[in-house]
Amino acid sequence: MTGILQDRIALVTGGAQGLGQAICQHLANEGAHVVVADLNMAAATTTAADIAVATNRQTMAIKVDVTNEAQVEATVAQTLDKFGRLDVVVSNAGILIAGEITEFPAEKWRAVMNVNLFGYFLVAKHAARPMVEQKSGVIIQINSKSGKKGSYKNSAYAASKFGGIGLTQSLALELAEHNVRVNAICPGNLLDSPLWVDSLYKQYAEKWGITEEQVRQKYIDQVPMKRGCTYQDVTNVVVFLASDQSSYMTGQAVNVTGGQEMR
Repeated sequence: MTGILQDRIALVTGGAQGLGQAICQHLANEGAHVVVADLNMAAATTTAADIAVATNRQTMAIKVDVTNEAQVEATVAQTLDKFGRLDVVVSNAGILIAGEITEFPAEKWRAVMNVNLFGYFLVAKHAARPMVEQKSGVIIQINSKSGKKGSYKNSAYAASKFGGIGLTQSLALELAEHNVRVNAICPGNLLDSPLWVDSLYKQYAEKWGITEEQVRQKYIDQVPMKRGCTYQDVTNVVVFLASDQSSYMTGQAVNVTGGQEMR
């Protein structure tokens, strides 16, 4: 069997675990060879090895800090050395630090911007170079519904994601003449992800004086489709945007929110 991304070369930042891992797996399931780039080299190596065994696709693990331009440039260079081209880049690496604006430490606010926005810029910059030469390529940013609407006591994250959509649209305009497409995906709350299960439910339960199950239900009730966003919901759209099926789409920020965000 062949997939719609057969033999494409894909690079995913933050690809070792969680949503990034699911993206790598789905891209490989559709036939792509995958570079798993992550700060956590041990997890990246395991993910790459597991995907290679499961899909018979070529994989490679690379350690990268997306805020370090030399490392990002080297990651792209290693990908080109191994595979000879770069067809798809998914800028997925990101962090979330929340806090009241009057108490928000400036260095933490800057850190969120540095990873989520500056990191995306660096990844796009160095990925675009071979894509422009090839006259083909796809850049996808994993954004958030917080890139479309302000997020309560979460100003750094929302600002970084709003900025990401502006960068996506600007790059789409700049790279269209080179047949390079740039789009973003804005997921809703991934309520079964490690971030929620291992951290956020407990934090919010303590903060609001309710149970963790009540926290979960509170967020489900905000969604017209009455369920959380899943990895599969997001990776389906990643594969679509990476494929030729979306060849007339660029500069878009696609909501995957169950109707929670419609702009």
